[in-house]
Amino acid sequence: MTDKIRRVYVPMTETGFYILFCLREEMHGYSIGQRVREMTDGAVIISAGTMYGTLSKMEKDGLIRFVREEEKRKLYCITELGTEVLDLEIERIKRLYRNIGGN
Repeated sequence: MTDKIRRVYVPMTETGFYILFCLREEMHGYSIGQRVREMTDGAVIISAGTMYGTLSKMEKDGLIRFVREEEKRKLYCITELGTEVLDLEIERIKRLYRNIGGN
């Protein structure tokens, strides 16, 4: 992981985190948005502009990759670099949780 990638993505935005978290399995933008809404009980809603802008940036930076097109929807999945970034962020969140008295 380059210093640039680390600076840009760690710590992550909530949107970026949920997108990478969802892309541990192949998904398209609309299904990511639906999954995030379900996971957060509607607390996090990713607009179409934010979703597709973030997907584009993450693909350009090598965190995700285009897998295939299905019914005019692009499916993406996380790359090795994306997994590395996501793992760093998960560890950061766990550390925060421990520091506030969580288990």
